[in-house]
Amino acid sequence: MNKVTNYFKESYKELMEKVTWPTWSELQQSTVIVLVATILITLLVGVMDVLSSGVLKFIYSLLS
Repeated sequence: MNKVTNYFKESYKELMEKVTWPTWSELQQSTVIVLVATILITLLVGVMDVLSSGVLKFIYSLLS
């Protein structure tokens, strides 16, 4: 049990003394970057979905 207690004490100490937390402006910038990247990737996947659907419909129309 002593090892578990020691682990939590050391983890807390590391979080409080060694970790550098981002400032509010850095956090906002990172959030904007993640949101923009998410929107771009979503749009890319949507375009790929529409294109592949069109190609498959064309191929199926040739076969039937």
